[in-house]
Amino acid sequence: MKKPSAKIREEIARLQEQLKAAETREAERIGRVALKAGLGEIEIEETALLAAFEDLAGRFRAGGGKPTGKKNAAAGRSASDATATLAPGTDAGSNREA
Repeated sequence: MKKPSAKIREEIARLQEQLKAAETREAERIGRVALKAGLGEIEIEETALLAAFEDLAGRFRAGGGKPTGKKNAAAGRSASDATATLAPGTDAGSNREA
């Protein structure tokens, strides 16, 4: 038996609320980590910051990033991981190839 359209709409609405809540949790988590890393103190254009986040996400998707599973992974960061950290006043897009 097929579901009536009203039931499907209710289910869609419920799933949209779950999606919104999940996205909020994820955004808060990423925001807290970004603030701990000092990104809140850096003056950087949003487009440059987005590009840097996309590069970082690509690195982890490709398996290049090595998640440690530690709660405080920043404490175990090596010198080779310094590329993920921007010094104050550094433009994230300055070392990108065109």
